[in-house]
Amino acid sequence: MPKSLNGDLKITITKKFSFEAAHKLINYTGPCKNLHGHTYFLKVTLGGQVDSRTGMVLDYAKVKEVVNQTLIKRFDHSYINKFIKNPTAENIVRWMWEKLAREFKKHSTTLEKLELWETPNSSVVLEKI
Repeated sequence: MPKSLNGDLKITITKKFSFEAAHKLINYTGPCKNLHGHTYFLKVTLGGQVDSRTGMVLDYAKVKEVVNQTLIKRFDHSYINKFIKNPTAENIVRWMWEKLAREFKKHSTTLEKLELWETPNSSVVLEKI
């Protein structure tokens, strides 16, 4: 966990990503049971120590590289049901967390929060407590 700066303060960084993907929901009776697509937005929030040399928790370019390699390449213009059995927003963000947490640990940072927007008005948040 990131160490406190002054008592109850810590530094986190956030980067936003987008991708296009299709899915259909399983065991659901509404219209989303049919094949449809979304423009997803993903906000990735990381915490960690500020490097005394760089002054950064992690370079945003490295965040972009890790997220693109780990998630975006797989998700963009994909059919999500091929790798997530029931791709609700909740299940997608949990799958993403498992992959990203492992990768960012290699860079001495902690995945603190993921926010996945499925539509402009609907998102799911998964965060460390």
